Amino acid sequence: MKVLLVGEFSRLHNSLKEGLQELGHEVYILGHQDGFKNYPVDFPIEKKWDSGLLKKIKVTLHTIFGFDVSSYLTYIQFKKNKSKFTGFDVVQLINENSFYCQYYYEKKILNFLFQNNSKTYLLSSGYDYLNVKYCFENPVFKSTISAYLTGKINPKSFENVLKFRTASFKKLHQFIYSNIQGIIASDIDYHIPLLQNSKYSGLIPNPVNTIKIDFQPLRISDTIIIFHGINEANYYKKGNDYFEKALSIIEKKYGTTVQIITTRNIPYSTYIDLYNSAHVVLDQTYANDQGYNALEAMAKGKVVFTGAEKEFTAHYNVTERVCINALPDIDYLVHELSFLIENPNEIIAIGKRARAFIEKEHDYILIANKYLEVWNSKTTSY
Repeated sequence: MKVLLVGEFSRLHNSLKEGLQELGHEVYILGHQDGFKNYPVDFPIEKKWDSGLLKKIKVTLHTIFGFDVSSYLTYIQFKKNKSKFTGFDVVQLINENSFYCQYYYEKKILNFLFQNNSKTYLLSSGYDYLNVKYCFENPVFKSTISAYLTGKINPKSFENVLKFRTASFKKLHQFIYSNIQGIIASDIDYHIPLLQNSKYSGLIPNPVNTIKIDFQPLRISDTIIIFHGINEANYYKKGNDYFEKALSIIEKKYGTTVQIITTRNIPYSTYIDLYNSAHVVLDQTYANDQGYNALEAMAKGKVVFTGAEKEFTAHYNVTERVCINALPDIDYLVHELSFLIENPNEIIAIGKRARAFIEKEHDYILIANKYLEVWNSKTTSY
């Protein structure tokens, strides 16, 4: 099978590509090669006019004329190489805005892909029209939108989510849904909002290539190391404010028994060095399931504070903790951290179970096979 995976921002498509290649398929990734992790892309699209004077000109043009230079330049790059993006058995879009373009140019690119390839599937692996609609209509559902609704996140910082509520993105959503064979959710956060959708092909967990991630059995001497990596742009979206307040209490309570490493916007190589030394990693407070950062940390054998709600434990039939369900609640976080600090053997046990869980449920070849089953049968679901 010849497969084109469109978009990459977490290593999901790279891991899926590796699994499919192991099974003998021909796979390519098309998308932007940006971000501090700089994931490999076979057909890279450069983000242009995104810094300095050119960015100021771009913003001015958009403000006055509504014309987005970046969208136009992305379309030109795609058009120049369009002959490379035909004849695929399956095209899979990583979300409803895989090319980061405004409606007009995103639709032109997608229309070419729909017309020149056999099947197209859509991933729900981040916010999209239906997910955002569900979260706003169900504010008790655990999501970052609850932080927005309480005023912690301002609209400008939340544009990447709020755009899916606009008329143009609703039109784009409808256009995509009229042309795809199915939609696949990557975890519980995206699975629940799609349960009544007629095109829903089911949940397929994120693929993790554990061959590339070394398991590091945790060893604890006198100090327990807690890592909290902060990206300032996502500070409230990830619940970093709750983690910081909880850590302040933990530091006063336990003193030299704990070493707390907090980083802000540091280079990825430095981030990984510090992160690798930790026993406990604080990921996010608004998730029901684990995203890619949490899964990679679990694969290394870390104890991760992330999403692990009852829907997650029921879906995977998890009876012992493989991670810690994080909540936007300071007292709760302090209680959970205190338990681990006072019971270091539990840290070691959870770390081992975390790795075993990833190998059992997220193995990249197992997951690649599940994708193949769905791509070959619209009625298959997980």
